[in-house]
Amino acid sequence: MSQRSWWLLLIALTLTLTLGGCGMFGKEDDETRDWSAQKLFVEATDAMSSGDYERAIDLYQKLEARYPFGKYAQQSQLNIAYAYYRFSEPESALAALDRFINLYPNSPATAYAYYLRGMVNFNRSLGFLDRYLPTDRSQRDPGASVEAYKDFAEVVRRFPDTEYGEDGRKRMIHLRNNLARHEVNVAQYYLDRGAFLAAANRGQYVLENYQRTPAVKPALQIMIAAYERLGLAGLAQDTQRVLALNEQQGNFIPDPRDLEDKTWSHHVWDYVGLDKN
Repeated sequence: MSQRSWWLLLIALTLTLTLGGCGMFGKEDDETRDWSAQKLFVEATDAMSSGDYERAIDLYQKLEARYPFGKYAQQSQLNIAYAYYRFSEPESALAALDRFINLYPNSPATAYAYYLRGMVNFNRSLGFLDRYLPTDRSQRDPGASVEAYKDFAEVVRRFPDTEYGEDGRKRMIHLRNNLARHEVNVAQYYLDRGAFLAAANRGQYVLENYQRTPAVKPALQIMIAAYERLGLAGLAQDTQRVLALNEQQGNFIPDPRDLEDKTWSHHVWDYVGLDKN
């Protein structure tokens, strides 16, 4: 064998030993390498219970990879979705829930999967201010609220008699009220900036799509103001009659926010008006 061949063989052996050593050391560093499915599940669940969601996610992922068809696989997929949700990774949580729903469409736990999906969307648009200050969420982009409404509607449609169905109905009412308020906010924005036709049309949209919500009365008031500014006296008078008749008959639903006792922080927030457009 030539000297060049000896050198090539030596380099190959060195690389083999080096790579083998790295793999061997990696295995030694992984304390979970010999853990059973039960051990992984218990440790992951304990980590999640103590608020260590990052470790819980890591252990649940190892459990899924090593024991994909074991008895803990189904619950692990749900748990990892919840851990992602609590770890503020909504996209990963939604992906895990979609995977669970596709794999187990007839599981008794599917009701919870849809409900958790709704909760992820319900809270995904919350920022620092929304979590710690009394902000008006109807001023925010309604995209996540629309998705949450669809998720809770699916829970109510498919699992009406479960605890998730009952809570889902309440959240749907809250979300529908919030979406209606968002439309009123947009209509008011148009009115304030002189886009009177757009304001009137947005108010009409509330009447057509969000009946039996607290937003109906302010929508009518915006329509009256818009019609007056457009010089459409007849439409303004007709809308005023509708407003007066419904007020007389007590048909308007009060805004729940007006019925609750506000804390000092609410009063300060309203006074500063940071939610206003």
